[in-house]
Amino acid sequence: MYPDPPLAPEPAPPLTEVGQAPERLAGHKNLLQLIQLRWLAVAGQLATILTVEWALDVGLPLVEMLTLLGALVLFNLVCWLRGRAAWAVSNGELFAGLLVDVAVLTGQLFYAGGVTNPFIYLYLLQVAVGSVLLKSRYTWAMVGLTSVCFVALTQWYRPLVLPGMGSPALSSHYVGGLWICFMLNATLLVIFIGRIGRNLRQRDARLADLRQRAAEEEHIVRMGLLASGAAHELGTPLATLSVILGDWSRMAPFAAEPELREEIEEMQVQLQRCKTIVSGILLSAGEARGDAPAQTTLHAFLDELVAQWRSTRPVEELRYEREGVPDLPIISDSALKQMIGNVLDNALEASPDAPLSLQVQAEDGTLVLRVQDQGPGFAEAMLARFGKPYQSSKGRPGGGLGLFLSVNVARSLGGQIAARNLPEGGAEVVIRLPLAALVSTHSHGQVAAGWPGDGRKPDGA
Repeated sequence: MYPDPPLAPEPAPPLTEVGQAPERLAGHKNLLQLIQLRWLAVAGQLATILTVEWALDVGLPLVEMLTLLGALVLFNLVCWLRGRAAWAVSNGELFAGLLVDVAVLTGQLFYAGGVTNPFIYLYLLQVAVGSVLLKSRYTWAMVGLTSVCFVALTQWYRPLVLPGMGSPALSSHYVGGLWICFMLNATLLVIFIGRIGRNLRQRDARLADLRQRAAEEEHIVRMGLLASGAAHELGTPLATLSVILGDWSRMAPFAAEPELREEIEEMQVQLQRCKTIVSGILLSAGEARGDAPAQTTLHAFLDELVAQWRSTRPVEELRYEREGVPDLPIISDSALKQMIGNVLDNALEASPDAPLSLQVQAEDGTLVLRVQDQGPGFAEAMLARFGKPYQSSKGRPGGGLGLFLSVNVARSLGGQIAARNLPEGGAEVVIRLPLAALVSTHSHGQVAAGWPGDGRKPDGA
């Protein structure tokens, strides 16, 4: 027997939870950053007000400005309590918090000189923070709001009277230039910070994909070593069984009974299939037992594969169509055979009492194989994680490795495997392989024999 397959890890959480958990964590962290930034703003505004009032001897409306500051403190305490709650922080909540910050800053500037106050460019800090934390529509809304506040402060504000100076007056041209400068800075901040953030997210996604592929390849190597060792161990008992069955077939008591003779012949067929699987495992691992990869043609390869699969499986009907496929010389590789055979096996398991369909076509230099069944189809969660290891609803240890290995064999050839549920019922798995990769002489080095099933729903589920 094969060694017991490795136990499947704990089932993955639902996809909605997987997607929401990082989003929820990021929302809470962003809210915490805003709270910390707001405390800095409170401390900075308080220090500035006291310095201007007492050190520079500039008269300020302290009651109004400190009232605004107290309101900002209370709001930040409410945000701190909100951050301790478990539910997710939405983008709208972050936007609302920034609106309060803009409102308080506008009020402080109104009482401290309006557009003549150099701190008016703190609006750009709100725009920069918004462009990092918020979605695009909220970011541009923040640009529009701060621009409106900027323009309003050019018309309505309490002049800031400095000692020894009259009320400062700015020309309309200067004010217009200030507004244009502000709009230019705000727009460039949003555009370039957005682009930089998008580039960083794309980089992180590529790194995550590379790490996932590396983990999958390591997983394949471990399974290859396990399967190769099992194949070596199985060689001797299979040879012994073959000799025993051969002796039984020639013994008079068995030869005289037609039913026993048929059962022995069926056992010999299945034993030969087991030996073929073992040879395929060792061949894929680079240890040939018998036939090595041979030169053939694409038509002969496909026809032989279908004929062999039909003769060794209890299939009711396999509708095989091969149209417009060039008869190119290719390498008959066991991993390629077993990859296609595994997809057919999964279709047969999903729909054992209904006809199956295999359609082979050539499209723009790509070999396209479509395997269709009339089973219950794939579960939505399985489709979302198609080809991942241990993604199966069949309820057995090691399930889900079949399509995982098939996907990696296709990937090694520069191709891909995709699945979908058909509108009329059943499922379709599409294998796409570049014809150029089949013509070249290569070694796949993948373990393909005896793969467990995929993530298909059990029949009748």
